[in-house]
Amino acid sequence: MRLPLLCTSLLVAFSFASQATAQLQPPPEPAANPSTPEKIVLGKILFWDEQLSSNDTVACGTCHIPAFSFTDNREFVHPGLDGIRGTLDDGITSPGVVHANATKQFVPTPLFGLAPQLTRRRTNDILGSAYQTRIFWDGRAGDEFLNPETGAVSIATGGALESQAVEPILSTVEMGHEGRDWDDVIGKLESVIPLRIATDIPPDMANALALDPTYPELFESAFLTPDITAERIGFAIAAYERTLVADQTPYDDYQRGVPNAMTAEQIDGMNQFLGIANCHLCHTPPVFSDGEFHNNGLRPVVWDVGLQQTTMDPNDRGKFKTPSLRNAGLRTSFYHNGFFQQLWPQGVSNIYWGGGGGFFDNRDPLLVPLSGVPGINLERIFKDFVGEALTDPRVANETFPFDRPTLFSERQPFSTNLYGESNPGGSGVIPRITAHMPAIIGQDFQVGVSQGLGGAMAHFGGSGDPGSGIMRAGRLINISLPLLQLISIPLNGSGPEGGWRSLTIPIPSSTNLIGRNFYLQWWVEDLGAPGGVVSATQGAIIEILP
Repeated sequence: MRLPLLCTSLLVAFSFASQATAQLQPPPEPAANPSTPEKIVLGKILFWDEQLSSNDTVACGTCHIPAFSFTDNREFVHPGLDGIRGTLDDGITSPGVVHANATKQFVPTPLFGLAPQLTRRRTNDILGSAYQTRIFWDGRAGDEFLNPETGAVSIATGGALESQAVEPILSTVEMGHEGRDWDDVIGKLESVIPLRIATDIPPDMANALALDPTYPELFESAFLTPDITAERIGFAIAAYERTLVADQTPYDDYQRGVPNAMTAEQIDGMNQFLGIANCHLCHTPPVFSDGEFHNNGLRPVVWDVGLQQTTMDPNDRGKFKTPSLRNAGLRTSFYHNGFFQQLWPQGVSNIYWGGGGGFFDNRDPLLVPLSGVPGINLERIFKDFVGEALTDPRVANETFPFDRPTLFSERQPFSTNLYGESNPGGSGVIPRITAHMPAIIGQDFQVGVSQGLGGAMAHFGGSGDPGSGIMRAGRLINISLPLLQLISIPLNGSGPEGGWRSLTIPIPSSTNLIGRNFYLQWWVEDLGAPGGVVSATQGAIIEILP
């Protein structure tokens, strides 16, 4: 007699009880960094403040959005090791800051010009990181946390979250500029208004800011003195991240004995996950990660050596951190290179059906083709169990403690403030304007141009009104005349599309400017430009923020 699916599932579930019933506990915290409400809310504010970056365009949360399992849903293609887009070593990764020199002026890079640089790897989730001793895909954030300013040991063990939290802040790709140091970061935090450019601020953050409206006051509430230090920044962000415990999934409710918390299909998928599929060997409950590193054979090792980059051990070549599968159903890309966009029916499930990727150098022997396992059902495992039963609705809906403000970079993603037409140069290449920073009264605004004729004279104009986009005296005009400002300056670089320049525009400290729009454009002298004597960028609209 054949038992119904639910009965069969319950019988198999009982046999795996010792593996499955472990419930997710609050993550351990190091004795040197005990959590307090004041420290947690400070960390939450820092995590979501784009002003922590050098040009106010990237917060920690920019690439860690709760509704996407604290990963990045934006799809940007990194050209990979060969630097050429459209080849097999490309990856889906995250944008950081436009490259800038020590004076914060934009300077183009060969791969990205004056567009935001892209990280080498897909954004990893942070929901399992609080339980692990080595963080990042390559494990470079270790258990010992060293004071970033002095090099002294701040946390001997258990400080991987703190180690991870401070690294992106000085990265010239993710959040910093060339030569940025902790004095720069601290000096900025001492002077800015916390979350100044964010909107829709959650109640706990708003209440904290009502009591302590400056960063020195917030740090004093959290650490008893107003001193802002790199160590304290790491302590606070890590304390906040330790509150992000996604333990209200159907799976967790099922382990707590809630009737009907999981469907029969989800239970069947769990049983296969823990049983015949052996997924639990690497994705171990209750974190659903073993905290270790494995090579799944997705790509040639030479394209990215992974853990070997940290350990220098050739036996670690091509190994990457096992991500937690909690909330994996919310992610839009998977693996360290964003190689797949689906759990099932295509993508991730196909890899395990075939026993890993097709590159065998140092591929993990644990990868056995599921195609040869009798009775395996990938839909039950990847769709029903991983994709649904491991999803916490608070994370999906961004409710406390997974709530957050709306970021400026969400309200105005890069280049979405551009308008009008452009006029190419003699080579046919169109010059580009970079004007994506928030424009805040009393602060400097950076505006750049790239892909112009190298060494040619360029003209930057600003106006209080948009133009009609007509040609006038051989010039395409996207801003209204007369101009409020006109600056003429030669471009750096050489060649028909190698010219670039960056300007610093001080915005006066006048409240009368708040809410006003201004319109910007560049022209580059180029006698070969079709239909005119200059090439021209699109216009850019900026709103002055308080």
